[in-house]
Amino acid sequence: MTAQTRPPRLDATTLRSWLSEPDAPRVIDVRTPAEFETAHIPGSYNVPLHLLQEHTGEIAGHLDQDVVLVCRSGQRATQAERQLAATGLANVHVLDGGILAWQQQAAPIKAGRARWDIERQVRLVAGSLVVLFVLGGLVIPGLQYAAAAIGAGLAIAALTNTCAMGMLLAKLPYNRGASCNLDSVVAQLRTGATP
Repeated sequence: MTAQTRPPRLDATTLRSWLSEPDAPRVIDVRTPAEFETAHIPGSYNVPLHLLQEHTGEIAGHLDQDVVLVCRSGQRATQAERQLAATGLANVHVLDGGILAWQQQAAPIKAGRARWDIERQVRLVAGSLVVLFVLGGLVIPGLQYAAAAIGAGLAIAALTNTCAMGMLLAKLPYNRGASCNLDSVVAQLRTGATP
């Protein structure tokens, strides 16, 4: 299969096979540095989604070969694909099912310290806020409407396939790492060195 015939969505088996070929793609993991440090595909580069969104043109300028975008399940990678496509980059693919699909295939993983992924953090924060606001509404009338606002925010996140709470949580120190700045990302992409 040549690069021109590779579909925009790749399953884990296809990517695993392609990585062993001479024309292997660059694997760009758009999860947070904390998620990346927990487990990632060996040889992949960590370019967090928020960084890619802020500096799409600069990063795209260093992607001169086929690129496969990876995240936890495929949603953030799809957002990154849209960002890169807007720059005219045509050699972009997404790992369908993300790192979860990769791990289900028992494909090679570089593991580190375990941390919670962003989706789990969002569920904890949103759920806790809803409980807090509902219970607080028993003491302070009207506070339960804040719980309704959280619910509405989650519904909007589902409809737009974006999550403001997730983007905010990604900027917390717990979710950041050394590879989370533009200079280090560009240096890694330029030299081909992976962490």
